[in-house]
Amino acid sequence: MQIKFPYGTSYLKAELPGGYAVEFVLPREQGAAEDPATLALQAVYNPLGDVKPPRAGQTVAIAINDKTRPVPHEHLLPPVLNGMRHAGVRDEDVLFIIATGTHPRMESAEYDTILPPDVLDTYRVVCHDAVDETKLTRLGETARGTPVFINSDYMAADYRIVIGNIEPHQFQGFSGGVKSAAIGLAGERTINHNHAMMRDEQARLGEYERNPARQDVEEIGTMIGIDFAVNAILNREKQIIRAFAGDAYAVMQAGIPEARALFEVPVAAPFDLMIASPGGHPKDINLYQAQKGMAHAALVTRAGGQLILSAACPEGSGNREYEDWMRHPRIRSHEDVFERFARDGFKVGRHKAFQVSRDASRVHVSLVSELDDGLARKLLLVPQPDLQAAIDHTLGQLPRSARIGIMPAANSTMPVLRLPHDALVSSK
Repeated sequence: MQIKFPYGTSYLKAELPGGYAVEFVLPREQGAAEDPATLALQAVYNPLGDVKPPRAGQTVAIAINDKTRPVPHEHLLPPVLNGMRHAGVRDEDVLFIIATGTHPRMESAEYDTILPPDVLDTYRVVCHDAVDETKLTRLGETARGTPVFINSDYMAADYRIVIGNIEPHQFQGFSGGVKSAAIGLAGERTINHNHAMMRDEQARLGEYERNPARQDVEEIGTMIGIDFAVNAILNREKQIIRAFAGDAYAVMQAGIPEARALFEVPVAAPFDLMIASPGGHPKDINLYQAQKGMAHAALVTRAGGQLILSAACPEGSGNREYEDWMRHPRIRSHEDVFERFARDGFKVGRHKAFQVSRDASRVHVSLVSELDDGLARKLLLVPQPDLQAAIDHTLGQLPRSARIGIMPAANSTMPVLRLPHDALVSSK
């Protein structure tokens, strides 16, 4: 059997010998919208919830995701921008802010990778800086004690918009809604405190209402005062299939059931071997993003089983704090990661080390990527020269009765094990 995996902007192929029980774990197949522009326009002009459009004379700030998110701006932005012009808002009073959170800041030369040329030619675009608190406005604290620092340019606007996607998130439950601003335009202290909640058992894939990290984000959004949200749901080919607009909370309430129906996949039993890809570019732009696919795949891989992650990672680890923290000479094992993480305390960046070790200490993880082998090993992953070599090596360690899972779009797949939880923690 030939298998094909998204890898960067291309694909990797490999052969699986016959005789194994193989199961594909994929989001439900859904064709692209026939007319995505009209779909977006109908959503924007028929908003959900109690919202008001901007008025002439107002300034408008629009939070957009960075290059790590495949947001279809070419479809979502035109009805928003045309609607503002119709309302009398001047182009020069509109500001786009790239919501990087603690991701590396984007340079202006990269803006054309996420925004159409006509937008770049017409509007001012800036990139958020989570570290420089002179450019942040403090709004107080959430009920969970999160200190809220938000981009000052965004807060200075009369009218605030968020644009993004609704998709599975490993500890926020789902992305979308206010998150693009509440995290994407937040200060480092805000993100650190919120993301520390990922250790709560309810901060997990697919959980929204009882998720402390996600509900903290909702409260931050309320404190900001977001006037309008536009969110899309994409199929596994990253094509738009649904669009929602209006009140951010109403958008999430409408979008989550649709996202769950698309992305949730039942799995009868844990796999002995899972072969996974985050889904190609930009979901495997670096290991920081690709780890999400590893986390989703590990959910349905048995303890002591094997997981092969195929992720290009052309931009390396994706986070200097993560990489430098892992280079400490005393970190030689996953146990060392847990001990040092407990001693040093939670911080965004090195939390990625905790997330990797959480899964790689339970299942054996091999990595097919463009990462330097030395760096991959320092990050406590086992590098493989190519996908076929990884498969051949791993199958040599498994019996012919092994169950093999194939997850080509792992970042956007919500696998749900239908057996009791203890099936995951008992090896064969």
